[in-house]
Amino acid sequence: MIKGNQRIKQNDIAKELEISKERVQHIITDILGNRKVSTRWVSRMLTDEMKMQRKTCAALLKHYEEEGEKFILRIVTRGESWVHHYDPGSKRQSMEYRHKNSPSPRKFKVAASARKVMLTVFWDSEGIVYIEFLEQENAVNSERFISTLRKLSLRLKRERPIKQAILHHDNARPHTSCQTEEALHKMNFEVLPHPSYSPDLAPSDFYLFPKLKEHLRENHYESDEDVEAAV
Repeated sequence: MIKGNQRIKQNDIAKELEISKERVQHIITDILGNRKVSTRWVSRMLTDEMKMQRKTCAALLKHYEEEGEKFILRIVTRGESWVHHYDPGSKRQSMEYRHKNSPSPRKFKVAASARKVMLTVFWDSEGIVYIEFLEQENAVNSERFISTLRKLSLRLKRERPIKQAILHHDNARPHTSCQTEEALHKMNFEVLPHPSYSPDLAPSDFYLFPKLKEHLRENHYESDEDVEAAV
């Protein structure tokens, strides 16, 4: 009955077989080893192309496995995030000890400020390599990104002269355009591919930016320059 209808209710099985619900549950869980589970939501339905891209990236990492830790030390990862002039504190930051009979503290919900600055950061195992800020009105395109790469290249030559850097960034259009790929080749950048919709592979997203924003949260900044200085 379960094979024919995996959503069948135990009450319906009990009525059909004329046995108790407890007996049905015992048979399903203890004898057959089944359990009822919910559908797990996933962030994105991957296309065949995206799945193949993940397979390619996994094979590439296998290739780098021979280098061991040296491979990790060569990676320079890029991340970008908006930094607001004011970002209200989270509920977690407002937690405090209270007696069990005391009422919970209340806090008015405040939105982040409209004014913000785009932070772009390149960093590696040794620390920050290069930081750049972009005003809210401007947009990142291939030309702007290539200009940033040139500055990064100069900084790497000056501060990491021995390092043959592997550049890691997401696959936004300005980062993967033909113009950008040509520039990366001319600057002798080796690029580590990043599969689409993989925030768990972006160290800036799961490590750097949460810590930075926790440090900046609940502070008021009057200008873009104040934000940049705080960062």
